[in-house]
Amino acid sequence: MTTTKQQRTLTGVVTKISGKNTIRITVSERAVHPVYDKVVKRSRSFLVHDNESVANEGDKVEVISVRPISKLKSWKLVRVVEKGKTIESGSK
Repeated sequence: MTTTKQQRTLTGVVTKISGKNTIRITVSERAVHPVYDKVVKRSRSFLVHDNESVANEGDKVEVISVRPISKLKSWKLVRVVEKGKTIESGSK
């Protein structure tokens, strides 16, 4: 009998392009503090494998968990959900 493990998916914002096929994303969430009952923003960063180099900084992306690709990379880019704003530098 073959069992398949359900893969975990996350949605985050690309904060850095770090290498040829690697991006860093930040996943933010809002949670209520258990003692103080205040809404606190929590964020975590993940290194993601972007094989085709389609994501740019500021893009909102969806990633899926995979087997470890390297020491710190165990996520793979599924798709770019929303393109980020790009700033074009023009001459005067």
